[in-house]
Amino acid sequence: MTAIAATQTTAAVQPGKVRNRVLWTLQIVLGLFFVIASGGPKLVMPQTLIENNHTAASISLGLLVFIGLAEVAGGVGLMVPRLTAAAASGLAIVTFLAAGYNAFLAQTPELAPFPLVLSAIFVWIAYERRASLTALGALIKR
Repeated sequence: MTAIAATQTTAAVQPGKVRNRVLWTLQIVLGLFFVIASGGPKLVMPQTLIENNHTAASISLGLLVFIGLAEVAGGVGLMVPRLTAAAASGLAIVTFLAAGYNAFLAQTPELAPFPLVLSAIFVWIAYERRASLTALGALIKR
């Protein structure tokens, strides 16, 4: 009886076929974006990025590398089925903080909407993939 209840609960949380395809397309595109275009340059050439930063507030080299690692890990995690909800949650936090940095510290509020939209997309992905978070928790408890 327990196995039947667990199957029904998992089935109730999984998205439909079309929604699943949309989610995977978003996850792959955003994952590749964060690995190649966003986090990758922060790891490969952080000093160049710091030197070309023309905003009022500057970021230390260590913080920039940490953000790059978080973005690359999140991008890879978006493409691993068991890690999608955790990666999307982490990237939602990173992009929300990036919007706050742009709006308040860097004094470039015109750049804040893009990370906010990304944050909302990551919250939606994390919500839709919440079953993977439960499966990851069960795997860790073993």
